[in-house]
Amino acid sequence: MTNVILISLDTTRADHLSCYGHFRLTSPHIDRVAEEGVLFTEHFSPHIPTYPGHTTMMTGKDVYAHQITSQSGTPEPALGVKMLAELLREEGYHCAAADNLGRWFSRGFDQIETYAWDYSRKESLRKGEAVLESTLKALNSAAAQDKPFFLFVHFWDPHTPYLPPPPFDRIFYRGDERDPACTSMEALWEFEPFKRYFAEWMPGVTDIEFPKAQYDAEIAYMDSCFASLLTRLDELALTADTLLVLTADHGEELDEHGHWFDHHGLYDTNIHIPLIMRCPTLLPAGKRVGGLTRMLDLAPTLLDLLGLGHVAQRENMLGTSLVPLIESPSASSRGTADMLHLTENTWMKKRGVRTHEWKHIVPLETPDVHGNSATELYHLTTDPGELLNVAADRPEIVSSLTRAMDEWIADRLAETGLPDPLPVQPIPLRSIGNMELAVPSSKPEKEASASQPADDNLESSDFVGYERDK
Repeated sequence: MTNVILISLDTTRADHLSCYGHFRLTSPHIDRVAEEGVLFTEHFSPHIPTYPGHTTMMTGKDVYAHQITSQSGTPEPALGVKMLAELLREEGYHCAAADNLGRWFSRGFDQIETYAWDYSRKESLRKGEAVLESTLKALNSAAAQDKPFFLFVHFWDPHTPYLPPPPFDRIFYRGDERDPACTSMEALWEFEPFKRYFAEWMPGVTDIEFPKAQYDAEIAYMDSCFASLLTRLDELALTADTLLVLTADHGEELDEHGHWFDHHGLYDTNIHIPLIMRCPTLLPAGKRVGGLTRMLDLAPTLLDLLGLGHVAQRENMLGTSLVPLIESPSASSRGTADMLHLTENTWMKKRGVRTHEWKHIVPLETPDVHGNSATELYHLTTDPGELLNVAADRPEIVSSLTRAMDEWIADRLAETGLPDPLPVQPIPLRSIGNMELAVPSSKPEKEASASQPADDNLESSDFVGYERDK
């Protein structure tokens, strides 16, 4: 039987991996996996941030079915919403993880290896090495079992704070990041909600190209740690019969829309994620598959490749297996969906829809954390960076997409028999550094204090300040 290793590269934008065309060589070892397997070019995470993203990853269900829209303070999925580890354990798999998410993400695992890193060392963090150590421990144990295994691995390096260890801390940036003559960080330092947090890990930085380079350096560092996992698979003679899957829960805003170094906003910077699969005995090598595909499709695809497609059907997964797209180039021209239905509940609460041509974003509570209240519409064909809001110029498109979005929500509520979770679940207010983020909202909500956050059972990636909720 085939083993499965599912790797989540937290906060990794697809377009910042070199195999997706990034101008920096950030991911040579991930690139090698892509060359030996299948890469999906237009893969998206429809529900952000981390908790809804990973819940969708592990269930093949959307927020209307699993009811998770945000981080702390959210309900747990019903026990009937089974996680991938639960399903595979029922089918005879040994299930292990190198992960710190806890809560419902621990369901179904026989073994969970956690990890920790020292945030008192502000000059650098070695998150990837800590994850790798736990991963190898879990892998060695799983390989010793007399049954196939499912291993989930959760890397965190591209997540803030961007503090790659030497020599990666200077791999891409040249110059003086604190040059007083540089003014490119002025707008960031004037943004009150985040500036104190940013000052904790990039004090005095004036050049905005520096944190952008450090984000890429974190990917390169993570990639080097990932290489050790590839080596160990070869040593254990597991490469040929192991389905290796790399993806992410969401991406990251770097400087594109004034949402600096965080993952709020339904732009492609945050929702376009990598999906790479390799299994020499099951999949072709060097194949790139186009068309819109979704995080919802991941669990059904893995089950299908393992000969367990009936399990996805039994669990009423909303996603669709990607195997037909891999096998038939003509089927991949459109993907698994003509329209993606998007949600976010981070520092702001929004819905959206994305087609091949258009992106429509609707705020649920206004103004948002940036003081904006506008409905947004972007023509992706001519404006792939989503920089020109044409909602006022194309009311007929806004009307059409709004109607399609409303119809989709109504259909999903009828199908699940559950309430719409997005309007009723609050924006998770979090402390940033030494202050509290008061998200502008039409419905004031109870704030969490810095000394007693709303969720005390978070991952041990308890980042300084607001990173507790990521």
